[in-house]
Amino acid sequence: MWTVAPPFPTKSSKYKNRRVKLDGYTFDSQAEANRYAELKLLERAGKITRLLLQPLYSFQINNKVIFTYFADFQYMNEHGNMVIEDVKGVRTPLYKLKKKIIEARYDIKITEVDA
Repeated sequence: MWTVAPPFPTKSSKYKNRRVKLDGYTFDSQAEANRYAELKLLERAGKITRLLLQPLYSFQINNKVIFTYFADFQYMNEHGNMVIEDVKGVRTPLYKLKKKIIEARYDIKITEVDA
């Protein structure tokens, strides 16, 4: 069941996204919740496995965490390859920089899904 999560009183969304609840999870946008629903269907059909929400990747220098990147989803596709996805409506300069650093640090490719 889809529900709109109550607004967080401390901060409104910069890009006017509305948080959405689905299956007990709160998503930052309707597009992210829709992608989750699609991935759950693919998982049930056996096309993907090991679906994770909000996998964390941190970047450290001299054992100090400089920043943490949270992707939206991570899963194994039917070919056995790990896929990291981020649902994006706006690609800010900070996001682009973090994406490049994390891809280089972990030797991964972050797939962007348009919102």
